[in-house]
Amino acid sequence: MTAIHRLVDRCRTGELPTLVAKLTSGWVVLGERQVITGYCLLLPDPVVPHLNALAPAPRSLFLAEMARLGDALLEVTDAVRLNYAMFGNAEPALHAHVFPRHRNEPPAIRALQPWALDWDGAPVYSEALHGDLRRRLRSALEG
Repeated sequence: MTAIHRLVDRCRTGELPTLVAKLTSGWVVLGERQVITGYCLLLPDPVVPHLNALAPAPRSLFLAEMARLGDALLEVTDAVRLNYAMFGNAEPALHAHVFPRHRNEPPAIRALQPWALDWDGAPVYSEALHGDLRRRLRSALEG
């Protein structure tokens, strides 16, 4: 059982504080560490090992909903671009990372890929800091 399985289980029970919305292909959650404000993951439900384990129609839906999440992030964060990533090396289960990139990022990090940033120093998700963003993102995904 991977961390992705555990996150999906917590989404199903409504226990995950970072839960944003249920989509047809899975769950949108804000990253536990907000290394870039608005960082989200799309978690498939059911969990599969990788993108190519999905049949063509569910695969297309997952990718379309990943882009839909990107559209919502562009809308609510005023990002200038998005970074999308799917690896599965550390957690061998499909999940997509979506990072909104902001025009006010310091020049020293503007061109860096997200894994080169200071994850340990990044703010941990909190309702006080990120709850409004979570609600606006949910509304954009539902609309």
